[in-house]
Amino acid sequence: MLTFAAVLADRLRREPGRPLVTFYDDETGERVELSVTTYANWVAKAGSLLVDELGLERGDTLRVDLPPHWLTPVFLGAAWSAGLVVTDADDPAAVVCGPDRLDRWAREAAERVVLACSLLPLGVRFAAPVPTGVHDVGIDIWSQPDAFVPWDPPGDDDGAVDLAGVRLTQQQMWEAGAPGARGAPGGPPPGGPRAGSPPDLATFTEPLAKGGSVVLVTRAGAERLEAIDVAEHATARFPA
Repeated sequence: MLTFAAVLADRLRREPGRPLVTFYDDETGERVELSVTTYANWVAKAGSLLVDELGLERGDTLRVDLPPHWLTPVFLGAAWSAGLVVTDADDPAAVVCGPDRLDRWAREAAERVVLACSLLPLGVRFAAPVPTGVHDVGIDIWSQPDAFVPWDPPGDDDGAVDLAGVRLTQQQMWEAGAPGARGAPGGPPPGGPRAGSPPDLATFTEPLAKGGSVVLVTRAGAERLEAIDVAEHATARFPA
């Protein structure tokens, strides 16, 4: 079976301590490194929050409306482990957003599940209370368990993404991330990636499928990017 859960389980068996997601915010000086194990723990917490606490079900849609940040691949993984379809639609069953999009989605908290991430260092809560009906991830996620087993797990043919007109099943998504599949649907085209779009998905799914890792960098100048590139031994860059 070729699903997110199977791909992550394989990485956990082979190299649990290897870095998988590294995030730099050069404006705040924040650097977060998630090993395969730590990433899996965060995915489990987010998956439990989405399904066990907020009641989302296999086949429901989730919009990950976040900028480049270490929580972005966490919620992507949580969605796929639960059988949710990551979408860019304006009417998802649930949405997870950052502070810059909070006002836009808070108005719809009565219609859909709205989760908000402060994007502050260490994944902490918002400094002020979020609007009524919105779930503050920095509060709700910490009480979730480090293991998540969905009662209705997705299979190969379950939908994984429906973004920018591209629909992929779990199997198709991971086949697209396999070696030599850079030109497959969802692969990174020319130009800069945007969080939650097919290019961004490929910059994470391909390293995960091929045994690599991803480094996300925000608010850094060209000279700093070069230094990070060298320090992290990067082999590819998006945008190049």
